[in-house]
Amino acid sequence: MTKLKSICVFCGSRTGKHPHYIELARELGHLLAKNNIRLVYGGGDIGLMGAVANACADAGGQVLGIIPEFLQEKEIAFERGDLEIVDTLHRRKARMAEQSDGFVVLPGGLGTLEEVVEVLSWINLEELQQKIVLLDTDGYWDSFFDLINHTVNAGFTDPIITKQAMRARTCTEALQKLR
Repeated sequence: MTKLKSICVFCGSRTGKHPHYIELARELGHLLAKNNIRLVYGGGDIGLMGAVANACADAGGQVLGIIPEFLQEKEIAFERGDLEIVDTLHRRKARMAEQSDGFVVLPGGLGTLEEVVEVLSWINLEELQQKIVLLDTDGYWDSFFDLINHTVNAGFTDPIITKQAMRARTCTEALQKLR
């Protein structure tokens, strides 16, 4: 079984409308700390980002936030762990990928979708060797997987992507799939 040292978490800078999203983020942060896995994430202290980072830090875990300079105020830069300030969103994603052994994706909006699609493209093009797991307990990512399957069925995406974009229903299952 592969030893996971750092996991990058992509998630919303908002909490969403359902309280279970924030509970899922907290559960993941706590689980990462419990398993001595460093959290690498977008560096904000708001929304699901803040929930996962605070839960990890509260449980004694290591946190590395990577945030573009222009978002430090808007996303309220996290101050309870290591913080790396970069110049662009693209550099943020590249640094998060460089610092991580895999990716877990919680619910989120357009920014989260953009991160997932770019990382999946990098994995599909063999620019990254890491795995990515989309975590949802209530079918949040169903439409995303429907879209991926549509692009495969229409002949625009290699079917291998259906094995590269994994899905988990629990935080524990997500870590198991990354191993």
